[in-house]
Amino acid sequence: MAIDVLRATTTVAHALANGARRIIPCEQVEQARDVRDQEGPHILLGGEREGKLIPGFDLDNSPTAWSAAAVADREIAFTTTNGTRALIRASQADRVITAAFANLSAVIGFLQHDKRPIHLVCAGTDGHVAVEDTLLAGAIVAGLLTRGHAVELNDAAILVRGLWQSCATTEIERLTVIRSGLGATKLIALGMAADIDTAAQIDRVDLIPEYLPQSRDLRAACNQ
Repeated sequence: MAIDVLRATTTVAHALANGARRIIPCEQVEQARDVRDQEGPHILLGGEREGKLIPGFDLDNSPTAWSAAAVADREIAFTTTNGTRALIRASQADRVITAAFANLSAVIGFLQHDKRPIHLVCAGTDGHVAVEDTLLAGAIVAGLLTRGHAVELNDAAILVRGLWQSCATTEIERLTVIRSGLGATKLIALGMAADIDTAAQIDRVDLIPEYLPQSRDLRAACNQ
């Protein structure tokens, strides 16, 4: 499972909920452009570098920008500084989904009956641990345990669950922790604080984005 709360996996969840047909994650900017060159001008280009819209792209990485009006029934080649790289690196797993606070309950429900090992791959920020990704990982671990999932925790899972339990009492506390991190600090400096508020909201959508290795794209999982 890939996690990039600020903002790639949040944006993906919102995009698919708003009717996007498929999202094609790309590690590099030129790879995204190559997708459009190969598949046709109907492909939208979405993503960011250092938080900013990539020159010549149609969309940045703001979840609110990927509205129904912008993405419904569209296909998007998508590249971000951290999130799409983490997703592609996780693609060797038996099954790969993405998680955000936006689809937290759907993710927990999806995982609770799966007996396979669960790997939480946090994208981080510029090669460093990101508090918002860690917090979401803890929320997933805690949610699975609350629902009676027979899971054996490693030390990392114990740590992230402890972080979640220490600051999950209220939405204000959760947002305060997220805003304290490097990723949020960068977005605030860019004038994108509203994206942090959006990314911190729980259960805005009820679907699971799944990466399909055959087509190398993200679509809503067909069997939650």
